[in-house]
Amino acid sequence: MGRAPDSLTELMRETIEPMGYELVGAEYMGDGRAGYILRIYIDHENGISVDDCSTVSHQVSGVLDVEDPIHEKYALEVSSPGLDRPLFFKEHFERFKGSRVRIRLHEKMHGRRRFDGVLNGLQSDDVLVDVDGEEFVLPYDLIDKARLVADF
Repeated sequence: MGRAPDSLTELMRETIEPMGYELVGAEYMGDGRAGYILRIYIDHENGISVDDCSTVSHQVSGVLDVEDPIHEKYALEVSSPGLDRPLFFKEHFERFKGSRVRIRLHEKMHGRRRFDGVLNGLQSDDVLVDVDGEEFVLPYDLIDKARLVADF
């Protein structure tokens, strides 16, 4: 996923949450040649509009210009989490307990990297996921990417 460094995420949280939005998470990715992307996901109890994204983008841009935590060339994107909401923080794995999820690990565990199933919550630093009736215990630190799966 390219989860943003904790220091950058905390700076985003300190900027966004006083504005009345939830910081869902932040990704920082790129290869250096094509540049980098800082993607910030925000949410609000009334949903997120394009105007909300624009407002947050403007505020975050100002903070990033002053604090200068990123030294490479990058593009800033602000987005709603969407139906396939990404899960970034430990509390997300408890909050969305009972939901369908898709989890990808940094490395293989139990002979696989991908786990699609039902989220059973969090136990200490482990994420519990039920895949076809078998519960897997996945260390939070090994999770590369986790998203809700929209049921239609």
